[in-house]
Amino acid sequence: MDWIFQTHDTYAFLFLRFGLAVTFFMHGTQHAFGWHGGKGPKAQVTNWRDKYGIPVPMGVLALVIELSTVVCMALGFFVRPVALGLAVFMAFATFLSHWEHGFFLSSAAGKGSGIEYTMALMLMALTITVGGAGALSVDILLSR
Repeated sequence: MDWIFQTHDTYAFLFLRFGLAVTFFMHGTQHAFGWHGGKGPKAQVTNWRDKYGIPVPMGVLALVIELSTVVCMALGFFVRPVALGLAVFMAFATFLSHWEHGFFLSSAAGKGSGIEYTMALMLMALTITVGGAGALSVDILLSR
């Protein structure tokens, strides 16, 4: 169980953590609370069910992953398991929603966005899964 908290005292992971925390604060609160022009939880989970066939409990879990990412990445606590959950979530988003639109985020009008952005977020999460929370984290304090 100690491996969960093991990390290196480097600031590189700190920047990735904060980048994910800010991104998923904005994105997750759209889904979970309807902020920033989002749908809110019921409409978001229903959209995922109807459009992609994702069961409602899995949709709710996805909302929990998005919101727990914000707290855990900001504090640097329990980062590896949360980052792994986020990487899996982003892999699903990549393949279910973006794959058919090619690579590039920007595409022709009326065409969905490609995998460029979701792949970057997935790789950021995988990097933190492997490397841990880094400097200025609760995890590094717990690993000592």
